[in-house]
This record gives sequence, C-alpha cells and structure tokens, in this order.
Amino acid sequence: MSQTQLHVLENGKDLTYTFADLMHYHGFGFPGGVAHAFKVMEMALPLLGDGAPCERREIDIRTAFRGPGARDAFEMVTRSLTEGRYVVDPALERPERGETLMRYVFLLTYRGRSVRLQIREGHVRDEFIALGRKSDRTPEEDTRLTWLKQEMSERLLSLPASEVYMVAED
Repeated sequence: MSQTQLHVLENGKDLTYTFADLMHYHGFGFPGGVAHAFKVMEMALPLLGDGAPCERREIDIRTAFRGPGARDAFEMVTRSLTEGRYVVDPALERPERGETLMRYVFLLTYRGRSVRLQIREGHVRDEFIALGRKSDRTPEEDTRLTWLKQEMSERLLSLPASEVYMVAED
C-alpha cells in the first residue's frame, strides 16, 4: 500500500505533506514529476532517517531529472532549492538505461547517509518522453501529453514506492 503522507521535521517539530499539498504548491502543469518526487521521498526518507523522520533542512538532493514538478515537490518538503541543497547533475544520468529512463535518478543525502534511487522499468512511457521533448507539438499532441502526465501521476501514486523506484548500486 502506498504511503499517503511524507513526514519530516523542522527543528524537531513534525511536518506532514500529502500529494495534494505538493500539487497545491506546484500548480497543475507537471503532476507526473510531482508524483515521482513523492515516490522518491516516500522510499528514501525512511531509509535516510533509519525509520525516523529527517530534519528537512539537512537533506541534500542531487538528480539527473530536470522537471519542474519534482523540483517544486522537493522544495516544498525540504527547502533544498532555496537553500542550495538541490542540484540537477547530468553526471548522474544512466545512458545505459536508455533515453526514457536515464534521467530518473535521485541521490538523497542526510547526516552522512546517502541513498541513490532509480526508476524501475515500465513506469515511464516512451511516448511521454518523445512528446515532452517535442518543440512543435500540435494542439492534439499537447492534449495527449497532458493526459499522459495525469495518467502517470495516478498510476505511480497507486503503487508502493518500492514498486516504482529501487535502490541503485553505484
């Protein structure tokens, strides 16, 4: 079963975030990216905190993923973008995984402990990547891309994080 809230601490005080909270912060342009970040945090935060909530302002994030939905979700939960602890790093790309999967890599660090997650196969459609990168989309293609974003978000949220992401070996 999928977790419905993310838990972090701010100076020892509990903060919880739902996917809806993250969407309200982000807006509605990139629900798939917000869902990816939610699943990454759902899996990584308990590993980093050894089962206890992490202090949000001590979490560093490096990723090959460039999407604004994920960026905004990480920012809301960790304040990492504002505080310079969020870095898009192309060196994390895994080209051997193919064009569709190579950028879905996230390295989170907390108090000297790191976890690197990468997406499992089957969760990102080739069509989604191709349409997202196409600069001269038709109105019909824009409609299709919007549908693909929402469909991916709903599909990811229905799954446990461990079925969407896996701990990657270096």
